[in-house]
Amino acid sequence: MNINKYVYIFVAVVILAIAAFFLFFRNSKNEFITVKVKYGKFPIEVTTTGELMAKSSEQVHGPQNLRQVVTSGTIKILEIVPEGTVVDSGGYIATLDPTEITNKIKDEKTNLEKSENEVLKTQIDTSQNLQKARDELINMKFMVEEKEFALQQTEFEAPAIKRQARNDLEKVERSLTQMKINYALIYKQNKTNMRVITASLNQTKNKLQQFNDLLKGMSITAPKKGMVIYHRGWDGTKLRSGSIMYVGENIVAEFPDLSQMLSKTYVNEIDISKVKKGQPVIIGIDAFPEKKFTGKVTEVANMGEQMQNSNAKVFEVSIQINESDPILRPAMTTKNTILTSEISDVKFIPLEGIFNNDSISYVFLKNGGRIVKKQVITGQSNENNIIIKAGLNVNDEILLSQPEKPEDIKMVLIPPEELKKYRLTPESTVTSDDTTLKPYKIIPKKK
Repeated sequence: MNINKYVYIFVAVVILAIAAFFLFFRNSKNEFITVKVKYGKFPIEVTTTGELMAKSSEQVHGPQNLRQVVTSGTIKILEIVPEGTVVDSGGYIATLDPTEITNKIKDEKTNLEKSENEVLKTQIDTSQNLQKARDELINMKFMVEEKEFALQQTEFEAPAIKRQARNDLEKVERSLTQMKINYALIYKQNKTNMRVITASLNQTKNKLQQFNDLLKGMSITAPKKGMVIYHRGWDGTKLRSGSIMYVGENIVAEFPDLSQMLSKTYVNEIDISKVKKGQPVIIGIDAFPEKKFTGKVTEVANMGEQMQNSNAKVFEVSIQINESDPILRPAMTTKNTILTSEISDVKFIPLEGIFNNDSISYVFLKNGGRIVKKQVITGQSNENNIIIKAGLNVNDEILLSQPEKPEDIKMVLIPPEELKKYRLTPESTVTSDDTTLKPYKIIPKKK
């Protein structure tokens, strides 16, 4: 008897649970999220994604004279500290590839050895040449003295002998004079040669010293305390470990001024005509969604550029952030809402409430205890809402999702006389930008 009682109770509970489930399921299907038509100011906005950057930065350069030494025009960054690292003055930042410099040092050491040997050889040759010239000069002086003595010995000789002795003396005197001139020329020539090869030796030494200084400069240190931010090359890519740096720029990294920040963003060619300098902007930070900042458009590019892997054209736009906050860091992703204009005294609803059937825009209007399809004429839209020019009244309640079997719900069309106010006829309707007319068919009322 007790067992049967428990069975009955169990069956009853199951039946009640099933009934409650179906009752809840049915009620949930009939419940919809609704909103009322609003009236007031309607902002026209352009929303973009951007990236934070400092308004100004101090550049960290590689060693001086790198451009004159690195003939390849590029140099590899072997290592660099992680972006965002705060370093003290004199702290380590990066290391550049020293391979080309070390090769040049080896070459210059070889050249230095050659130059030193050349200097030594020239010194020896110069000493020998001058010594030989001096010996010949001394010998010639002795010969002149001999000829002078020989001339004196002919005092009592015949005139012809005296003449011959005098001629011999004059001949050696001319040779002595010529030797003196030649000696001066040889001295000057050897002195010039020594000056040239000594200059070449000093030039080689200076080059070697320059390369050794550059080799020390391959380890880049901070000029002051600051945060390291990777520099963007000509193609927009950041220079990091393994990147190739152009020595013409010679910029390894940057120290940003975090007190003044910009959001760099790109606006597509469809919306760029709306964006102007001075327009207010609301900036959100993806990393801190609870934070909001204000700003204004400071620059709008005149020329568009091609997006990578896309046919879309975009225009660069710079937005200055009014506030300063220690959480703001370069390279953070931003959401920028640019207020391009504002329309007063209009009705609007959320975009989710608009549906389309062929070329007709309509909403699901909650009318008392029933739901009807109501044709509407739409205007401009922003990220969340769209303007309703006709078809709805303020505080009308609409659904944000389709009810069950929407095809069975009657369509209420806008009267033809109302359409004429918007230069429309029952054979035409209009898109949300009010520029393109498309034909449509009127759905007849069900009898």
